Amino acid sequence: MRVISGEFRGRRLAAVPGQNTRPTTDKVKESMFNIIGPYFEGGTALDLFAGTGGLGLEALSRGIEKAVFIDSDHRAISVVRENARTLGISQARAEIFKNDARRALDALAARGMKFDLVFLDPPYKLTGLYEELILKMQELDLLEPRAYVIAEHAADVKLPDAYGKLSRWRLAEYGEIGISFYELEAAETGEAGAEGDAETDEDRHLSGLV
Repeated sequence: MRVISGEFRGRRLAAVPGQNTRPTTDKVKESMFNIIGPYFEGGTALDLFAGTGGLGLEALSRGIEKAVFIDSDHRAISVVRENARTLGISQARAEIFKNDARRALDALAARGMKFDLVFLDPPYKLTGLYEELILKMQELDLLEPRAYVIAEHAADVKLPDAYGKLSRWRLAEYGEIGISFYELEAAETGEAGAEGDAETDEDRHLSGLV
């Protein structure tokens, strides 16, 4: 497992011991960032259920200014901290917290934080968390205008086309993995992208977060 591109391109990342954490593969990660970026000019990311921190660290490597990493597993938190240290990322750019996802959202809202990019990768069996957490982010006003929420799920799990004001503009499948790309207010702006297969539509790159 490594950083795919950007400032830390090619650097190896430590994995969380055991079988409880499911890191996003390099192939899926590369395709995901080709779809949403591939590079950014600042902005703040939230890596919820961070695991190794691979998605948030990739975002930092590609230009995101700051990322917050949340996981309830102390082993995962130790690995995220190790990976951030290995890459030389300061604590100001990578805030890392051991916390339950729900309580973490409340704490972030209390600080007045807002996010341009959210990675949401809960355990696949907890399908109800997608709706609960995505709606909670909106209720707590945690999302910047035109924020992206990237939800990773089992390919046989059918997430809805919209959660509140977040509309899905892309669904990509990679074997047993599905990635749903949501954007805040995308339906109202008329700029939502059509859903499609990432393997045949990767050349549709967005210009980055605004």
